[in-house]
Amino acid sequence: MDKYILKYFNLIRTIIAILIGIFICILIIFIISKDPQDGLRYFLLGPFSSVSRLGNVIEMASPIILCGLAIAIPFQAEQFNVGAEGALFISAAVATGFGVSTTFPKIIHIPLILLVAGGVGAIWGFIPGILKAKWNTNELVITLMMNYVALFLSLYIINFHFRDKKANFLVSYQLPKTAWFDQFIENTRIHYGVLLTVVLVILVYILLYKTKLGYEIRMTGLNINFAKYGGINTFKIIVLSQVIGGFIAGVAGISEIMGIHRRFNWQATPGYGWDGVTVAIIGRNHPILIAFASIFIAYIRVSGQVLNLLTDVPSEIVTIFESIIILLITAEAFLSQWKYKITVREAEKREVKVESAS
Repeated sequence: MDKYILKYFNLIRTIIAILIGIFICILIIFIISKDPQDGLRYFLLGPFSSVSRLGNVIEMASPIILCGLAIAIPFQAEQFNVGAEGALFISAAVATGFGVSTTFPKIIHIPLILLVAGGVGAIWGFIPGILKAKWNTNELVITLMMNYVALFLSLYIINFHFRDKKANFLVSYQLPKTAWFDQFIENTRIHYGVLLTVVLVILVYILLYKTKLGYEIRMTGLNINFAKYGGINTFKIIVLSQVIGGFIAGVAGISEIMGIHRRFNWQATPGYGWDGVTVAIIGRNHPILIAFASIFIAYIRVSGQVLNLLTDVPSEIVTIFESIIILLITAEAFLSQWKYKITVREAEKREVKVESAS
């Protein structure tokens, strides 16, 4: 039993953190709500109250999953990149401009727009990648500052070149229908971009765990000096991990525009890049776990919306819940003593087996 606990310790630790978060939120609901049973029911089961709300979970999870993947690849190479938010934003702006300026059949238009968005995101990721690889700059600071550059540059592009002046607020022209991701489930906003997300989860999993490049990314993250000694071109890996992450973040931004808004209507960054950091941490940078973590985050956020709409419990309880989870998962001391005791017991068992065998 102990060896299985050690093998899946991080997963068990994450589940325990989530359960503690749920318990604390339930406690808060009982303290502040006049009808805690109603609040508890909507907190746990709110998204199942209608098809549209359940669809909102899936639709909301899609860009979070993509941003989680975009963050996880540099994280696997030990590059603390928080630039997915900026890459998503500027890629969506540029690709929207391309989409409204061109006319192609749907089967050509959609892939071209995705490639433009991915290309812009890749370029945006290349900048901190090359700075880190060549001059060892701090990628956290660089990507954080670049998010602000992306925000204001994107608003300039939309406002001065692609703004729909007939609208009463800052939005782009509407994308032509040849650039739309169609919504294919009645009473929901689930679109074909969700299927693209599933494909990318599988591709990133294959990249990281079934290819030479993925092995080199992971080895660089585990020990860059060992990777260099083993013949891995760490310069290339640092740059490539950032470029691939930027490409995926770019696709995330334009997918949301093509599937939901059908025009660029963001006047501030939507926050999906920061959500990507959250789910990458919860999912331990594993693509499949990131997908589950994103669906879970989307689920509790829709629960928060239902709570806010139908009960006297504010939706901010979801923020408390997320904060507790992140705090416990990132706290190295959380359950460390338990792990230590299990490790000692397992070592003693092995020692007894060796002595009895001899």
